[in-house]
Amino acid sequence: MTIDWTSFTPWTALAGGMLIGLAAGLFAVLNGRIAGISGVLGGLLRPVRGDLGWRAAFIGGLVLAPVAYALVAPVPLPVIGAGPGTLVLAGLLVGFGTRLGSGCTSGHGVCGMSRLSLRSLVATAAFMGAGFVTVFMVRHVLGA
Repeated sequence: MTIDWTSFTPWTALAGGMLIGLAAGLFAVLNGRIAGISGVLGGLLRPVRGDLGWRAAFIGGLVLAPVAYALVAPVPLPVIGAGPGTLVLAGLLVGFGTRLGSGCTSGHGVCGMSRLSLRSLVATAAFMGAGFVTVFMVRHVLGA
């Protein structure tokens, strides 16, 4: 995957980050729940009575938001340089890591860090460190 740096717009990125923080904060204040995607999705896979509607709406919103955006502006498509096997393996590793870490990057990084959770601070540092090491290994050691 490559990033088109000529299309990078810091003000748009800042606005997007602020909207994510606002949405996560409103979700916590209004519903008393953490907006961690893996937890919301995990709850859909093991449904509890009376807990299914908001989870389905949350995931549906995540899926439909880019569709709604595409109606008003072109959506840039990522260029993925990995094959299907690599993508499946990467997805499984992310899923395993999410379960092992009791949450995903959005849950720990956005919601947990804003709540000053020590567990989320450690998890986010681990995510970031693993990402740095992986990029270094792939780009500078393996030369991919």
